[in-house]
Amino acid sequence: MVKRIGVMTSGGDCAGLNAAIRAIVLHADAHGWEVVGIEDGTLGLYERPMRARRLHPEEFDGILLRRAGTILGTVSHGDPFAFRMPDGSVVDQSDRMIEGMRTLGIEALICIGGDGSFRILDRLCRKGGIPLVGVPKTIDNDVYGTDAAIGFNTAVEVAVEALDRLQPTAQSHDRVMVLEVMGRDAGHIAIHAAVAGGADICLIPEIPYSFDNVAAKLTAVRASGRSFSLVVVAEAVRTDKGEPVARPKPDGGIRYGGIGQWLADRIESELGIDSRVTVLGHVQRGAEPIAVDRVVASALGIHAVDLIASGRTGTVAVWSRRSVGELPLAEVVGRSRPVEPDDILVRTAAGLGIYVGETAACPAVP
Repeated sequence: MVKRIGVMTSGGDCAGLNAAIRAIVLHADAHGWEVVGIEDGTLGLYERPMRARRLHPEEFDGILLRRAGTILGTVSHGDPFAFRMPDGSVVDQSDRMIEGMRTLGIEALICIGGDGSFRILDRLCRKGGIPLVGVPKTIDNDVYGTDAAIGFNTAVEVAVEALDRLQPTAQSHDRVMVLEVMGRDAGHIAIHAAVAGGADICLIPEIPYSFDNVAAKLTAVRASGRSFSLVVVAEAVRTDKGEPVARPKPDGGIRYGGIGQWLADRIESELGIDSRVTVLGHVQRGAEPIAVDRVVASALGIHAVDLIASGRTGTVAVWSRRSVGELPLAEVVGRSRPVEPDDILVRTAAGLGIYVGETAACPAVP
């Protein structure tokens, strides 16, 4: 019988993580289990002394339910099998981290993370013989098999609020306002915000676009008698020549950002329309979780504990059709959930006259 479980948050932070931790601790306590919170993901298992602490139900009052970020801290690096050391070398530290979990007496682990975290922790826990359950969180909402990941809905709410604030100033100055939102691999935030925020153009990484049609749409808006426009673009969208707008990271990856400015500059130079860009960036991560994220996080946290109790580990708790379920980790890891060209939101945007790129759902630009 399981008596002590571990929980960690891994990858980028988002709204609703503390609500999930709260649900796990409260429900585990009802089972008579102890919960150990591992700080800063796998780094908490690597360091000596380890950074982990017992989580008690009385800690989780109404304040933490509302609080953004994660009380456990999180990192988006620290792969146990390719751990970067201070001297720059890369070393397999998986045995050290497995030893850490065993020293803490952890008999099962809940990882609140995204696909990358699931892939790494699944490999680590398989090697150590420790049961694992994943809880999906990512503002990009691109984890396979779940309708909603923790943090997504709050990120959309922040983007829509930004559009609500940009519209009056766009109208006052007869400008095009370009809003760049997060979306490293998927355009879920962008398409949801565009529909809810009344945008005229929405560009996402999954659907190619033509700048000529962007220009035609903006020209058509002005010809209709409206002197301002709203444009939403996901950060991973490329230029119309297929070039990424990004800069290298010290670890060898790339960091997206700048497509909004590129687009605004192009609109000004080629159409002569005064344009401004707003980049939301991490503002989308740090907001207080809205009600739906608290509900989804709580339901997934409870279900993750139930999965351990019933022996259904090696799974990811998912939210589907207003209910919880689970999928094998092997089915989730390595897959993504992009915005499909025939997605209902794409069809809805096109039906509203929003230019969403070169897709059959999008009518010809006047």
